[in-house]
Amino acid sequence: MQTNTERGKMTKEKRITLNAEKRKVIADQFQSFYEDKVKDKLVYAKETYNAVREKAKEIINEVVRYHQPQEDVDTIRKMISKYSGSGGELYEDNCFYVQRPITKVDDEGKEYQANDEVHIRFNMGRKFARAYYRDEMKAKGLNPDYYWSIENDYSKRNPKYYNDESAVNTYLGFSNSSNEDQSIQKPVQKWENDFKLWTIGSSYCHSRQFKVDEKTLEFFRMYVASAEEVVKQHEHIYSYVENKMKTLRLGLKSYRYFDQAKELADKVGVVLNESMLNESSSMALSIYSPDNLASLLEDKEVLTREQKIAIARKQMQQSVN
Repeated sequence: MQTNTERGKMTKEKRITLNAEKRKVIADQFQSFYEDKVKDKLVYAKETYNAVREKAKEIINEVVRYHQPQEDVDTIRKMISKYSGSGGELYEDNCFYVQRPITKVDDEGKEYQANDEVHIRFNMGRKFARAYYRDEMKAKGLNPDYYWSIENDYSKRNPKYYNDESAVNTYLGFSNSSNEDQSIQKPVQKWENDFKLWTIGSSYCHSRQFKVDEKTLEFFRMYVASAEEVVKQHEHIYSYVENKMKTLRLGLKSYRYFDQAKELADKVGVVLNESMLNESSSMALSIYSPDNLASLLEDKEVLTREQKIAIARKQMQQSVN
């Protein structure tokens, strides 16, 4: 018969020892868990923007055609055909300014006339593009969060930052190389060509300002805000997850065995099992015991039972796949 010492020795030998690779696998499971808890807000922001964008196309078309009727555009096109540059100017654009007159009061209490103005774009800025296509880029192993990682401190930019930036810009289409397949339409091109209107005037967007009423101006203000919300939710996802992961990484560095990480995962609600670890292959600090670390990773906002079940199911499905 085996003695207690022998049984204890065998149990200890069976414990899986963690290394850098295994810790990364475990960290990825936690990161996926925390992203799943907040990414729905980004999805909702994108859906809201998409809906408002379609309505904005209709309204800006009405505004532009009211001030610049199609027959006038057709007339200038004929004049250009006949007289070249002397016949007038037309430009197909997706950038517009709308405004309405307002009365303001200066520091001396005197009233003066000004304009309340909104800049409308139907193409894609860089921050918006990284937020809108975040999931697609992460699925391809790119890092669309690189900008938020420096926390507005440009002195933190390092070779990895620039490599991530270059890869993301290439994927989105902000930068291209001559050896790329030109038949593939990248997101920037897709958005640039998605919606344009023929306008009378030069290519300088701000030179064309269309007057609208207060209701229309407020709608376009909402349209701009809906795009800003997409960027805001991207920043929120990164900030929330990274704050959790900073704490988790410190804890994982102190864990020597898989069962320590497993105990933590069970307490937090992350699905984690041995099959997730690679075949290949630091004593634990008391402040990063599973109990203490689980407490540090807790949310102030309590999830509902349905939310916990949904997250657990998704984690389980990922582990099976």
